[in-house]
Amino acid sequence: MKHHYSGLLPKIHLWADVFFFNLSFILAYFLRFQQDGNFSESQYINLMLVANLVWIFVIHVLKTYSFTRLSYHFYVQLGNFFKALFIHGAIMTTFLYLSKQGEEFSRVQFLMSYVVFIVLSTAARGLSVMSLKAYRKAGYNYNRYAIVGRGDLASLIREFYGERQELGYRYYGMFQIDQEESQIGTLESMIKDKKLDYLYCCLSEMNDEQVKEVIRIGERQKTQIRLVPDFRGFMTNMATIEYHDMYPIIQVNTKPFSSVNEQTVKRVFDLAFSAMVMILGAPVFFLVWAAIKITSPGPVFFKQKRSGQWGEIFEIYKFRSMRVDADKMGLQHSQGDNDPRITPIGRILRKSRLDELPQFLNVMKGEMSVVGPRPLFKYDVDMLMEAAPHDFQRLLTVKPGITSIGQINVGYADTVAKNVERLRYDLQYLKSYSLLNDVQLIFRTVQVMVLGRGQ
Repeated sequence: MKHHYSGLLPKIHLWADVFFFNLSFILAYFLRFQQDGNFSESQYINLMLVANLVWIFVIHVLKTYSFTRLSYHFYVQLGNFFKALFIHGAIMTTFLYLSKQGEEFSRVQFLMSYVVFIVLSTAARGLSVMSLKAYRKAGYNYNRYAIVGRGDLASLIREFYGERQELGYRYYGMFQIDQEESQIGTLESMIKDKKLDYLYCCLSEMNDEQVKEVIRIGERQKTQIRLVPDFRGFMTNMATIEYHDMYPIIQVNTKPFSSVNEQTVKRVFDLAFSAMVMILGAPVFFLVWAAIKITSPGPVFFKQKRSGQWGEIFEIYKFRSMRVDADKMGLQHSQGDNDPRITPIGRILRKSRLDELPQFLNVMKGEMSVVGPRPLFKYDVDMLMEAAPHDFQRLLTVKPGITSIGQINVGYADTVAKNVERLRYDLQYLKSYSLLNDVQLIFRTVQVMVLGRGQ
């Protein structure tokens, strides 16, 4: 069975939504006007026609119903639906606002149409996903596949589909090709006898001629060929594929935020957030400045050399929290609350993390980011380069930050073990960077400040 109506589900969703949209519009009309309205003779028919044309235009541009068996998930479908609905609503609102007849239409009916549409379409999507998962787990609507290769990569492919039975892929064996031409004929016989839909080829176990021959077999037997390169070991660097004319180029991002979009978004956010903090937080800056000036002789600000991006040394700014002669006691890590070098007001500043406010100047200068791994002393850098050289080298590819996931979870690191633990957390941040993650980490940092859990 080489066809499983793979293109039928998107069409069902498309026409179901069109039906639900019109049903919602009509139901909202009668709920709003009840016995007072005659829908067949009202101007609402024209409005519904316009709304349908706009909906078709929006879903065509956004490709709302373009999905595959692997990408068919409830939340993904719901997200695409709401994106289309939001744009549709914006267009229709603009249309009604600019139209001369816009005032004649009921806003209540307009809003109710969307509410009913959302309820019906969400329920339909949920029911569809659950039904399809149950149907496939029962052994129906499945794709037959086999694998060319017998190594670890082949095992990973089999495990992937074995753990996700709801995707509907049924395993029909592994096949290994060596230099004997007779094996190619045996492979074609297997594909024909088992009526395979897909054949996965592990490229690390095949040469170019074998790959070309397998593709020819797929053309003859109407079997889809899927070529699987062995990216294990460097896919954690978020490799991307670009097409230069007809040639696919695999780019391995050797440093985080290497794309122009990521760099731009992160830098714009850093500048905007820092400017906002410095403007709105000016009274707090002044109060801290006055408190230090009154309670402790010496300068208000403290500068210290730290290691930044690519290991370059820069001067970090902080409100002074230690005595002026603290360096006479020797360069050493903080001893916590019992550290004799810390001033009374400095202890409060450290607990609330207010001593780090001047670092927003470092952000404005481009030496730091709001969120990123903490900048370290030179001797901490040397210690981590000895304990975890590869991992720490990756941290040096990005700008250090005022706060980080490692700083929040581990806090001040005064031992090699704590430094390595904090490094592990910061590496996870690099692998899962997003603007939303930055915002969440900032909120968690504010929580630490309010509760006085800083060090």
